[in-house]
Amino acid sequence: MTGELRNARVVAFAGIALGWAVVHGLLILSASAAEIVQDAAAYFPDTVGSRWHYRGHVATWPLQTVAKRQFVNVSTVRGSEELKGVAVKVFHDTNAGNNGPSASYYRRDAAGIVYYGSEPGTTIEKQLLPYQLVRFPMTIPSSFQQFDRKELNFGEDLDGDGEHERLDVQASVNVIGREAVTVPSGSYPAAIKIEARMVMRIHLSHNSRIVVGTDTLTAWFAKGVGLVKYVERQELPPFKSDRGIASEILEELEEVQIQPETALFRGRESPSQGIFADNTADHELAHIVLTSGFSPDTR
Repeated sequence: MTGELRNARVVAFAGIALGWAVVHGLLILSASAAEIVQDAAAYFPDTVGSRWHYRGHVATWPLQTVAKRQFVNVSTVRGSEELKGVAVKVFHDTNAGNNGPSASYYRRDAAGIVYYGSEPGTTIEKQLLPYQLVRFPMTIPSSFQQFDRKELNFGEDLDGDGEHERLDVQASVNVIGREAVTVPSGSYPAAIKIEARMVMRIHLSHNSRIVVGTDTLTAWFAKGVGLVKYVERQELPPFKSDRGIASEILEELEEVQIQPETALFRGRESPSQGIFADNTADHELAHIVLTSGFSPDTR
């Protein structure tokens, strides 16, 4: 039942060690109080060989029954590849969100960070790619809409009639502010806090009923480190019974190794190389993820 919803943010939001944020946007709050983050890219390091070690838990409960599972995830920047003519960085996660190994593809340039998908991918994710996760320059507070898509193939039969359900999905992300956060790897007094929210309207083919699920991910990013903590909460309505499901995923940084950026590559990516560099008006771009998560497509 939760197959395609399970990883919603953790796949896209998470090369998660990389700290690729998720931000959403049409709302810029109070210009007088706004802060433009200096050297915003330093909050999302992606040098090859960098490595983040996280420890987390997943708690799932229908009504009062709670199942809690511990897990470990190690995220590493493996290298660079060309994907559909675009140079991307490859992040490998051993167990992001307790969903097993995955590789994720991102591009960072002067315009921001764009997500190009993962392996294994998901049915829903493939219908949204590529989409922007972060915009530079980054302003605190700020917000932009990632995507608003309708009639997607959900990729699963939830009501047992032999047909895949259809899905409408909206995602928005807010750069909220700075907060002090303490995790096993240390204390970070001025981490940037970002919240991503996704709303899913699932159209059941058997009786045309619409059920609504939500996914909210809150993450903290430290300068020169990347993602130090995230908490993701998913709420899924009942499909065949009167019991819905809620789940909470948490990961906290235990160890980090950031490789230095070499002078050879520093500053090589120009805004014109990013697919969104000259398209700031396009808001249907789609983390999770933030996140993102939808479970891997195993078909």
